[in-house]
Amino acid sequence: VQLQASGGGLVQAGGSLRLSCAASGRTLSSYYMGWFRQAPGKEREFVASIIWNGANTYYGDSVAGRFTISRDNVKNTLYLQMNSLKPEDTAIYYCAASRGVSGSTWSHYDYWGRGTQVTVSS
Repeated sequence: VQLQASGGGLVQAGGSLRLSCAASGRTLSSYYMGWFRQAPGKEREFVASIIWNGANTYYGDSVAGRFTISRDNVKNTLYLQMNSLKPEDTAIYYCAASRGVSGSTWSHYDYWGRGTQVTVSS
């Protein structure tokens, strides 16, 4: 499966952005999906993940209550709604797909898309 993230940009603190991750090659419903981010000089960080049918979602502590992960298996697209953005949310955001239940461990994901830059100004 090929993944392409989009929707990043520059936003002021307190604002919102919605990221999308379009899948091609195989149906998205075959995969457990996740969002990760990486800021300059920092390790890759788990943001959120969602099971195949979207019934269960999981979030990193730093984004819980502000971000929402969702998926549309008909449109073959994964989403990340980001609200109440903070400057510390600035990073490149990546979507990833896993054939198994990979949770928050980035190395367990099998496919990665090119990231999209999110910059939050103070």
